[in-house]
Amino acid sequence: MDSVINIFQWLINLGGVVFLPIIIFIIALFFRVPFSKAIMAGITVGIGIVGLGLVITLLSDTLGVAIQKMGEQYGTSLSIMDIGCGVGGPLAFSTTLGLLLIPISLIINFIFISLGWTRTLNVDIWNFWFAIFLGLVAYSVTGFYWVGIIGCITAVMLQWFLADLLQKPISSFFGYPGISITHLMALSGAVVAIPLNWIFDRIPGFNQLNADSETLTKRFGIFGDTVVIGLIIGLVVGILAGYDVPQIGKLAISTAAIMKIMPKMVAMFMEGLLPVAEAAREFTSKKLNGKQVNIGMDAALTVGHPAVMATALIMVPVSLLLALILPGNKVLPFGDLAFYAFGICLMVPFFKGNIVRSIIGGTIYLVICLYMATWLAPVITDVFHLANYDVGTAGIVTVILCGLWPVTLFVLLLNYLGYIGLIGLALVILCSLIYINKIKKIEMY
Repeated sequence: MDSVINIFQWLINLGGVVFLPIIIFIIALFFRVPFSKAIMAGITVGIGIVGLGLVITLLSDTLGVAIQKMGEQYGTSLSIMDIGCGVGGPLAFSTTLGLLLIPISLIINFIFISLGWTRTLNVDIWNFWFAIFLGLVAYSVTGFYWVGIIGCITAVMLQWFLADLLQKPISSFFGYPGISITHLMALSGAVVAIPLNWIFDRIPGFNQLNADSETLTKRFGIFGDTVVIGLIIGLVVGILAGYDVPQIGKLAISTAAIMKIMPKMVAMFMEGLLPVAEAAREFTSKKLNGKQVNIGMDAALTVGHPAVMATALIMVPVSLLLALILPGNKVLPFGDLAFYAFGICLMVPFFKGNIVRSIIGGTIYLVICLYMATWLAPVITDVFHLANYDVGTAGIVTVILCGLWPVTLFVLLLNYLGYIGLIGLALVILCSLIYINKIKKIEMY
C-alpha cells in the first residue's frame, strides 16, 4: 500500500500542467484515438492549463492584491481569516486519506460506469481535493479515520450524481458536448441557483428583465461589453484600494485583459478535450451497449464565459461590503477573492446567462457562504491541523468557498446522527444514481 501511495504522491507532485496531459493522453489511447492525435490532445490540454494559470495568476497578482488592500482598509474588525480554497489541493493530497481516494475513486467509477449507475468518467483528478476535504471534515468531526474514508466515497458519489443530473443544461449552455463538470464546489452553486431562478421567474417585472452579455452590449453599447465592465471594475477597485493614478490605470487594463484572454484560454483547453470526448462516445456506444459516458472535467472550462467573468468580478467588492454589514459574520474575505468564478460559474447556466440574475443570485449565495464559513470555522481549522498544514498566526481560519451546503450537510449529519447519518446519505445518493441512470433513465435534467 505504501508503494501505491508513493506512486500517486509522485504523480500529484508533477503538478496539473504535467499530470493532466498524461492522463488525457492515456484516456485518449484507451478510447482508440490515433497515437498522434492523442499526443496532441494531451499537449493542447497542457497548453490550456498553462494559459489558464497565467490568467489566474494575473488576476491574483493585480485584482487580488488590490482587493486585499481594500480588506485591510475596511475589514479590520473581522476576526476570522478566509485562507482560500487555493490551498485545498495541496492540503488534501498531503494526507494519506487524499492519496488513497485516487485509486479507490477510479476503481469505483469504472465499476459504476460498467453497471450503468453513472454516465460520468471523472478524469479531473486534481479536483478530487474537495471530496477529500469532505472526508477530512468527517474525520475531524468523529475522530475516526474510517469515517473519513466513507465521507470521501460519499462525496465522490455526490459528484457523479450532480454531474449526471445537471450535465445537459450545463453542456448545452457552454457548448461542451460529451463533457460533464465534476467540480463539486461549482456544482454546489448550481443546486442553489435552480430554486432561486424559479423564484426569480415569479417576480413581476423582474422576470421580464433580459440582461445577458449580448443584450447588455446591444442596449448599453460599449458600456455593456464585458471587457469594458472589467475595465470599470478595475478602476473602482483601484480607487477603493487607495492606489495612485498609474496603479489604477494598470489595474483597470489588467482586469479588462483578463475578461478578453480567459475565454481564449478555455477554448484552447477544449480544443484538446473534444476529440477525446467524441472518441469516448463512439467507444462506449460500441463496447458498453450504447451507454452514454461523459468525460468529467474541471469547472475551469466554464469560467471564461463573459457572464461568469462579469459576475465573478462584481462579486469581489460585493463580498467585502457584505462582510462589513452582515450581522454575525466574522469572516474577512481574503484568499477566495480571486476564486469566486469557480463558486458561481455553474449558477449562470440556470440563470440563462442573465447577468443581473447571476449577480443577485450570487449575492444571496455568498451571504449563505459567509454565515456557513463563520459557523464552520472551528471544523475547517481542525481539518488544517489534521493535515499538518501551518496556518501561521491566523489562529482560527475558514474558507468562504468551503462554506457550502455539502460541508454543512456532512457536519450536521455527523453531529446529530453520527456515522449512521453519513452512511444513510451515501445510500440515498447511490439509490438516486441508480434511479436517474437505470430506472427512469432521465434525459439529464
